[in-house]
Amino acid sequence: MNLKLRALEPDDLDIVYETENDESLWIYSNNSSPFSKHTLKKFIQNSHLDIIEHKQLRLVISHENNALGFIDLFDYDFINRRVGVGIIIFEKHRMKGIASKSLELIEEYLIKHVPIHQLYANISSNNSESISLFEKKSYKKVGLKKDWIYYNNMFCDELLYQKIIKK
Repeated sequence: MNLKLRALEPDDLDIVYETENDESLWIYSNNSSPFSKHTLKKFIQNSHLDIIEHKQLRLVISHENNALGFIDLFDYDFINRRVGVGIIIFEKHRMKGIASKSLELIEEYLIKHVPIHQLYANISSNNSESISLFEKKSYKKVGLKKDWIYYNNMFCDELLYQKIIKK
């Protein structure tokens, strides 16, 4: 499958709205309230800003102009050359290697265009699919945050995974 990472477009508003307001995903995104279309429209309009300046970047994972998911870079730290990475593959496209390939593509992008030394991911300890994905892509578990996430009246641990980029 020929995957591409592309910038957000105004036409992506509905899929961004649907994803951001999917309460089942809030445990992974630290959301606790819905977003309005107006707010998300502004987010898309500002998504062209450089990651160094804006400290974040969301790209659409696509195949033949079909959106399959999103990959997010967040909390970019220019001085320490690190950035957080998060990924969501839409349910009907999961278990096809798309997330794995997307992590490869984002790493290639960062190496070419952004001063980077390391990537990290914060993963809920009960998200076995994400743990497996990041471990497969050579991320190492370097930390455990006890009772870090409160969701559905329960506390859950969060794991910190890290990958040092070898150039």
